[in-house]
Amino acid sequence: MTSVTSCSLTTELCTDESEFAGLAEAWARLHRRCRTATPFQSHAWLHSWWLSYGTRGRLRVVLVRRDGELVAAAPLMRVRLPLPALVPLGGAISDFTDVLLDDAFADQAADALAEGLSRLARGALIDFREVRTGAAVERIYERWRGPRLRLADSLCLELPAASMEELLGRLPAPRAQRARAKIRKMDALGVQRRVVGHDEVDASVRTLLHLHQLQWQGRKVTSEHLRSRFSEHLIRSVGLMVRSGDAVVTEFRLDDAVVAADLTLLSPHLVGGYLYGAHPRLRERKVDVATMLLNSCAEHAEGDRSRVLSLLRGNEPYKHHWRPEPVTNHRLLLARRRTASLLRAAAWDAEARSRGKEFLRKRRERKERRERREQS
Repeated sequence: MTSVTSCSLTTELCTDESEFAGLAEAWARLHRRCRTATPFQSHAWLHSWWLSYGTRGRLRVVLVRRDGELVAAAPLMRVRLPLPALVPLGGAISDFTDVLLDDAFADQAADALAEGLSRLARGALIDFREVRTGAAVERIYERWRGPRLRLADSLCLELPAASMEELLGRLPAPRAQRARAKIRKMDALGVQRRVVGHDEVDASVRTLLHLHQLQWQGRKVTSEHLRSRFSEHLIRSVGLMVRSGDAVVTEFRLDDAVVAADLTLLSPHLVGGYLYGAHPRLRERKVDVATMLLNSCAEHAEGDRSRVLSLLRGNEPYKHHWRPEPVTNHRLLLARRRTASLLRAAAWDAEARSRGKEFLRKRRERKERRERREQS
């Protein structure tokens, strides 16, 4: 670990895994003092992710302290492909990435963190994917003295943190009527919802993962969710996150059996359903699982108007039934003058990938139109 002192702030670089593990309590205090933080920036999530996905020798965590107390942190790792870069811990399984800044010293801490990141980025690009609008790392972007670039990243969909009845009121009358009928059907079947206690979380997460696998059997699924490293990460991290109030696990029972389980992430400004598993028998009994989960998620939000009800990343058609607002994450690229070529290469690669996705989307739409014509 190295350190540089500026005024009353000290900037350090942590590359040691055991030291990163030992930051849990100090990190948690900083996490609570950063209003823009999401559960994806919690120590429980990031350290567990590192244990499952990290590569030895590549940890790069920039820390800023004031009188010994953490006031800023940028959790990064070094990668070599496709370009030499520093990327946030959390990877592709995290819907949002960010740094942490203590709200009480945000400007000073951002200045020190930007300087620390600039020193670290001598031969590499800094690449923050999935940055939510208003994130703390935007302060770093504003202060960056070298080449920088902002690109659009994934689309997220959001609803107001309202009661289920208020969410139904946003829908056209016929659709709202059908949704109410689905909720009445769940009640009539006897589907019961239960928030899982602290001591039951590990077992419940295992049940969730098993149900998730059953739910998608024989259908296209995110393959990472079926891998052992993902299961180990989730089981290891969620219990700690539930204890700190960053997550809640809910089980749904029918005929005394758990038929669905849901992991919802919580922060002062956001409630988001991260992952769920549902037994195929629910489909067989015509239970609308999406409505069941949204009803539960709305209750966790408790109608707090300072929050949003996030459907997180993804533009799936079923999400649009609820008339959510589209919100685009951003990708922030930061470079030194000597590494400006890396920034240009990353921008070209992003543009090529975007064009490729657009080509595939149009081809898929043409195929669907052709199939509809053939069937008519």
